[in-house]
This record gives sequence, C-alpha cells and structure tokens, in this order.
Amino acid sequence: MSKRAQRDRTILDTRSVKTTRQTGQSRNHTTKSVNPHRGTNVLDEAVFQTKNIPPGDRFEYWRDHMSHTYTPVEIDSSHATDFSASQRILNLGTVRLWVTQHTPMTVRRTPQLIRESDPELYHLSLPLRGAMKVAGPDRSAAYAPYDLALQDTSYPQSMQATANHSQERVSGIGLFVPQELLPLSKNRVDQLVMRRIPGRAGFGALIAQFLTRLAADTSSYQPSDGLRLGTILVDLLSALLAHFSEADNRSSTETHRQALKTQIRIFIQQNLQDPQLTPQMIAAAHHISISYLHRLFQDEERTVASSVRQQRLERARRDLTDPAMETTSIRVIATRWGFIRPADFTRAFRSAYGIPPKEYRYQTH
Repeated sequence: MSKRAQRDRTILDTRSVKTTRQTGQSRNHTTKSVNPHRGTNVLDEAVFQTKNIPPGDRFEYWRDHMSHTYTPVEIDSSHATDFSASQRILNLGTVRLWVTQHTPMTVRRTPQLIRESDPELYHLSLPLRGAMKVAGPDRSAAYAPYDLALQDTSYPQSMQATANHSQERVSGIGLFVPQELLPLSKNRVDQLVMRRIPGRAGFGALIAQFLTRLAADTSSYQPSDGLRLGTILVDLLSALLAHFSEADNRSSTETHRQALKTQIRIFIQQNLQDPQLTPQMIAAAHHISISYLHRLFQDEERTVASSVRQQRLERARRDLTDPAMETTSIRVIATRWGFIRPADFTRAFRSAYGIPPKEYRYQTH
C-alpha cells in the first residue's frame, strides 16, 4: 500500500472506527460530533470515548483505535485494568488534530512496525496536563505542559505520558501533518525531532494558542473551513520549524566563528617571532581570505596587524625589563620579536609607551 493510501485509509478510519471483540461482534465507538446550535454545518469531527466500552475491554479497544487512527504502535499501561480515554479528532483536509485525555501510558514505534506501515507523518504534541518523555535511538527529551514536541512516524521512538500525583489522566493536543506538505528539507526538520520547543513565547506560543483555541471551540467554522484551517496549521508549523532551524544554524555558525578566532589568536602568539607574520600569512595558514580575516576581528579594539604589533612590543618590553637579559642588546631583542629594522622598532616602541626603548630600559633597571 502506498504512503498516500495509508494516510487516506487512516483518515477514513477516524470517521468510522470499528473494532471487533473476540466474540466476533463488531461495534462502532467513534461518533460524529454535532453542534446542537448549527445542525450538521460544522467541521468534520469524530469523538472516541472508552466510557461506552465495558471496563475489561477498554484498554484493548484503545490500542486498536490508536493503530487505526494513528499508525501501528505498541501500547503499555500500568493502569490497563482501569484504563480510560477520550478523544476528539478533527479532519482538516490531509491535516488532523487530536484532543486527547487518557490514563498514563507508554507508546512505542518500533523499527519493525515502521517497516510494516509508515504514513510518513510529523506529529507535533502539545502537552496540557501531565508530563511526557520521548526517547529514540540517539536522542531523548522531557516535556512539561505547554512544551512542544515534534515526532516523526518514520523514526523509532518510545513516548511515556505520566500524570502528576494529584491527577489521574494526562491531556494534550496532537497535530498530524504529512511530511510532504512541509517546505523544509527533511534534514532540517530531523534536527528538531525529539527536541523541546518552548510553547509559551514566540512562534511556539503562536501555534500553541491557535491549537488550544481551535480545540476549545469549533462552533464558528463551516465544513469548508477545514481545509483552510489545515493550511494555516501547516504554515504555522513550517514557520516554527524554520525559525528554530535557522537559530540552530546561526548558533552553529557563531560557534565555528569563535573557534576559528581562538585558533588564529593561538597561531599569532606562537609565531610572533616570525618577521613574516602578516595578515596575509595568517589568512593563508587558516585557508581563509584576507577580507574574511578582517571581518572576523572587526569588532575587536585593534586590527589584526595592530594586534600583532602590540603583542610583539609587549614581549620586547618585558625582555627590556628582565634582569636576565640585561646584557642582550636592544637590537637583538627587537629582532627576536619580529622587528627587522631597529628604527622601526624604536618608532613603534615610542608610539606605544611614550619613550624610546633605550630610555625605558634605563628607567626600569
């Protein structure tokens, strides 16, 4: 079955989910939601509630329901004998929105289940009550209420939803978007999978508020608004992911920039005695252009050339005051620190310290 066909089947299943007990009797526990004030002129919405199911069968029905309306998963719960759940599903074109309350549980998406069936969906979770932990082969994250969590049905993972001591059930909103609808490359989106995204500020708050308002009241929308709302949610999700992806890239670029500046500073210190230490040499040694070298240090107090000169002068000044080098000529000291011409050294030293090197040495001894 194609990926699109899997998604189409899933969307159809959310409209009429049938589960079969061991006796072979078929029952439909998903009902269409109707606004009493607007007749049938509402969004395409379905409701699932375990209270309509015998207590002993609720957990198994929930597991079967999840595999039909989401994608095949393994579900465990320490509350299987007294499990309860309720769910509203809004079909917004190819985009779906879940509003769910349920007893604490753990959901697993294994490599084998992915090979058997993968609708290739991105799942954005917004926990509203309780806590959530998601773990994959190479990453994991913990989420509190109003954190945003991005998951990928193509990626093996385990999601654990837990309630606080004072609460019996957890609740949240889930947004499901086909991967092909996002304009971002999969590599960029993958960087944000299983990463905590704050939902109380910026783009995170924008999409969180839209989700909670839509989940709270759909009475003002017509059936034809479903596709429009789905398009808005795809745009909001794309903007959210693009924002955090670009922030990561900027951070990575800045980290690389600072590391390069540190390498250059070390290189300068190690080569101060080389008369050939110039911006051209420094740039060539680090495989960058001279213009980029100057841009790296444009926020510093001194230019690269000025910094090299100042460090050389400081080393020479220390040698002039060192009793162990009292018999070493000023010319030798100057040459040692890259000043080939004595006159150039004297002029630079006087400019930096106010007096010529010979007088400076005399005053400090």
